[in-house]
Amino acid sequence: MNYQKHFNTRQTSQKEPIPGTNQVPNSEGGYVWEVDDWQRLERFLILGTEGGTYYINEQNLTVENAEASRRCIQEDGVRVVRTVVEISQSGRAPRNDAALFVLAMCAGLGDRITRREALGDLHRVARIGTHLFNFLNYAQAFRGWGRSLRRAVGDWYVMKQTDDLVYQVIKYRQRNGWTHRDALRKAHPVPADSSQENLFNWITQGVFAESPNDQFWGFILANGDEITNPAANMKPEFAIAGYIRKYGLTREMVPTEFLNSLEVWEALLEKMPMTAMIRNLGKMSSVGLLVQGNFEAIQHVVGMLGNGEAIQNSRVHPIQILSALSIYQQGRGLRGSLEWVPVPQVIDALDKAFYMAFENVEPTNKRIMLALDVSSSMTWDAVVANLTSRELSATMALMTAHVEPNYMFMGFSDELVPLNISAGQRLDDVIKTIENLRFGGTDCSLPVQYALDNNIVVDTFVIYTDNQTWAGDIHVSQLLQKYRREINPEAKLVVVAMTSDGFSIADPNDAGMLDVVGFDTATPQVIANFSRD
Repeated sequence: MNYQKHFNTRQTSQKEPIPGTNQVPNSEGGYVWEVDDWQRLERFLILGTEGGTYYINEQNLTVENAEASRRCIQEDGVRVVRTVVEISQSGRAPRNDAALFVLAMCAGLGDRITRREALGDLHRVARIGTHLFNFLNYAQAFRGWGRSLRRAVGDWYVMKQTDDLVYQVIKYRQRNGWTHRDALRKAHPVPADSSQENLFNWITQGVFAESPNDQFWGFILANGDEITNPAANMKPEFAIAGYIRKYGLTREMVPTEFLNSLEVWEALLEKMPMTAMIRNLGKMSSVGLLVQGNFEAIQHVVGMLGNGEAIQNSRVHPIQILSALSIYQQGRGLRGSLEWVPVPQVIDALDKAFYMAFENVEPTNKRIMLALDVSSSMTWDAVVANLTSRELSATMALMTAHVEPNYMFMGFSDELVPLNISAGQRLDDVIKTIENLRFGGTDCSLPVQYALDNNIVVDTFVIYTDNQTWAGDIHVSQLLQKYRREINPEAKLVVVAMTSDGFSIADPNDAGMLDVVGFDTATPQVIANFSRD
């Protein structure tokens, strides 16, 4: 009788739990560790649940993450609020929606102190009008309009300086069925001065005694019945362009019928914020502004994308830049009929801007294996436009390779293949390399097994995965122990979670293993810090 075949703490099939551990089955029936609620909260805030995953639909995944968030709120609601604020303000997540949702949960489901903290920090998470409307939409699921919510919403308006408030009101006018008129009529704030009183009257009643500032007056002129200048016989689009330059109007403040005008976009580009510029590259090319031969416009865009400090200050997320690159270079939008001819200089500038959007990472000079899960479950669309989790994992790994001198790329599913990827490659080339790979089941132990079989000294294994491993004859944690005994006793393993499910292949009791969140701007630095102790 070969007893160890059935009970072995050093080598256990991934379809069975390691003896003596609290492993749980993942969605494929393989055994992994379940992350705690606080880890799952962080995954939810950064990764969100839009689109679901290969194994679980959006509704069920959202419910699972919301339940984990609710348990965290019950345990320590103030800590949840602080976590939400930190992740939202630092720009670590590609989108702010999950942060607003959890903040709304805190404001409705938390104890008295938690509700007070959540509503007191509303302005820190809901930084623009769209955020406020999304928060109000979420809050209705958890509470009514009590005094504290009315005060918090009122303070969101009253605490702003006049110029900022005007900007919010005329740029972000509605979302999810909410308008500023709705919010003010619910909150009934007392205006801080006559300028606010004028603005509130205009929002709620459509009248004002005097303009609160020049930008507001420019918006009124641009959206009035008469925008031409008969004395100068000026065309309407030239009049709109003049208002944009004189009053600092943004795209959202311009009447829709003028948003196909070259002159209007030329004026908008001059002072366009970073995020808006990145989002409108295709449109500017389609109207004939951002095209070959228009050296001034190209130079302006390339110059902005090359300004690392401006990118950091704008809080534009690297995944937003990657999304813009993916869409812009294909020459057509994901929806509608908008088409354009991409400008090569802009594509190159977006590629470089991607790296600038991450926190500055100091090289560790460690020997690093970057292992990408390319199995079928990683082909599910996630976070960015038409890019899958496995393609996005390649771009995340490229950030580490960009600063580290000693790295190697591997791709694995139920087999492992070395990937011909270098840090100097453009993002689109790397994505093409990944998307053409075959895929099957998942065995996350293969990268460590490859290093073991080939006597390769690795200091840190970094595995980008959804943790749905099941196809191996040994667990990753067990194989890492063997690798430490035979090749490198200090070897570490980092698991980069690419979905917001509740699983991890990292043993929480092993100080040499770490579970981190994908798409987080802080992840490359966290990996570096962990690698160098």
